Amino acid sequence: MIGKKMKKFIYAVLAVSLVSIAPANAADKATTYASTDAAIKDLKVATESRTGYVRTKFKHWITISRAGQVGCDSRKSVIIDEALVKPTIDKGCVLTGGKWLSIYDNVEVTDAGKLDVDHMVPLAESWDSGASAWTDLKRQQYANDMVDPRHLIAVTGSSNRSKSDQDPAEWMPTVKEYACTYVANWVSIKVRWSLTVDQKELDALKKYNTGCPKKAISVFPVK
Repeated sequence: MIGKKMKKFIYAVLAVSLVSIAPANAADKATTYASTDAAIKDLKVATESRTGYVRTKFKHWITISRAGQVGCDSRKSVIIDEALVKPTIDKGCVLTGGKWLSIYDNVEVTDAGKLDVDHMVPLAESWDSGASAWTDLKRQQYANDMVDPRHLIAVTGSSNRSKSDQDPAEWMPTVKEYACTYVANWVSIKVRWSLTVDQKELDALKKYNTGCPKKAISVFPVK
């Protein structure tokens, strides 16, 4: 059974998944779908190819400038933002204390060093489905996208390694109550970045979305 704390966290994540936030390089207006089903219908099906993929083609965890987070890179900033109890931020962005809930596996974490920051749609998966044709700058923007809160998520290292670069046809979170939100967020990111899906991935998205609440999804497509 899932605890009350986890239920509250899932509801909070779901609420965030419906937020519309426009980055500088996004369309002026959001694309709003009545449901995840409607957004899924907008996905284009194409054969995936990993030819030429190297993780370093996505410059990630760049240093950013945010109030109270001097010296922090995008990875650390996500960890700070998602803390249920905020950690102390020392010089060099060393994090002490804090508490997190890894939504993939329902594990409470009190040591920031034990967290990974996962790309909801992995870098390799994005390459397979369209990012191979992007510029280096656009790949960097993708790898560090903190504008859309659905894009990066702090989870346990073990759950992140379990997921690796797999899509929903190959891996889903062990927390079943999170499945609908996971699918909605996956689809939102694919739509936002105009990434394609392969047939097995599409079939899995439809399968796991069966019976999910009909919640609106609002996305600012990246140009």
